Amino acid sequence: MTTTQQNIRRLVLGNWKMHGELAANAQLLSAIRSGWNQSSNAAACDVGVCVPFPYLSQAESSLHGSDIAWGAQDISRFDKGAYTGEVSGTMLADFGCRYVLVGHSERRSMHAESSEVVADKAKAALAAGLTPVVCIGESLEERESGRFLDVIHAQLAPVLALGSDAVLKMVLAYEPVWAIGTGKTASPEQAQEVHAAIRAALVAVKCPGVRILYGGSVKAANAATLFAQADIDGGLIGGAALVADEFLRIAEAGASTRSL
Repeated sequence: MTTTQQNIRRLVLGNWKMHGELAANAQLLSAIRSGWNQSSNAAACDVGVCVPFPYLSQAESSLHGSDIAWGAQDISRFDKGAYTGEVSGTMLADFGCRYVLVGHSERRSMHAESSEVVADKAKAALAAGLTPVVCIGESLEERESGRFLDVIHAQLAPVLALGSDAVLKMVLAYEPVWAIGTGKTASPEQAQEVHAAIRAALVAVKCPGVRILYGGSVKAANAATLFAQADIDGGLIGGAALVADEFLRIAEAGASTRSL
């Protein structure tokens, strides 16, 4: 592990996906804010939640002034225009968003987003002053065929082509598609193998300090083991982000597993 990697600050980011309602959100956001504010480790790890578009205003009002950031789950490639149903980066910025997910596996598979479109969305996020969290990952078939690293590099290529100045302002998230919402989790060794390959690609473009999150059925029970790997800098958390105590325990693991 290099000194640069040792000094990378942890990030634990929740992805609510298409879950939420006002009353339940209020309880969840309040519990996360209260719990994290009381944590002695709050200064050692960045924490945020990416919520559905309709709840961005609620997240802003609930979390404003706290140490917890908020963001969105997608962004348009375009800043404005006749794009019905799209949400631009400038709109997200109006709600105080810090992060936005781009290229989540569900967007790639269900909405046919290519890696080039994902790179365009990352570029649009940066133009709006947001931090894009660029998601990459392989399917079960790609994993079992041994092609998973080729898939990762192909997905990364258009993003890295934006240049080091852009990449330095991003977060990457490795999410093996076969481990999302399935209860399966890549072993720490499997996750680290891919994270190390991503790190090598980042080093090649002079961006070694970019954070690489792991996303794939992360729970409080396995978070510390995953986060202890040399090139895993935190987590993109799905279902566990909807349970305040579970999410806070994962954040605590992020804060305590590496000296920052």
